[in-house]
Amino acid sequence: MGENQEIKIRESLQAVFREVFDDDGLLLSEELTAEGYEAWDSLLHIQLVAAAEKKFRVKFTTREILKLKNAEDFVRLIAGKLS
Repeated sequence: MGENQEIKIRESLQAVFREVFDDDGLLLSEELTAEGYEAWDSLLHIQLVAAAEKKFRVKFTTREILKLKNAEDFVRLIAGKLS
């Protein structure tokens, strides 16, 4: 998958994050983690995964979800699913 495609995924996923967290200023980065973002609780995590699956028309396994450490991991996981 090319860099342009990953940029498009990041932009689309950022829109998903912003909608789920109701935060228009949220930016995806390596530093964005569940531990570092106060509003990111288990319920929002489930909503985030479901919204991303719907947006990108993919399904994530429990193992894949548990391996996610930050928002950029999420971008890479989606890119891998779409390639």
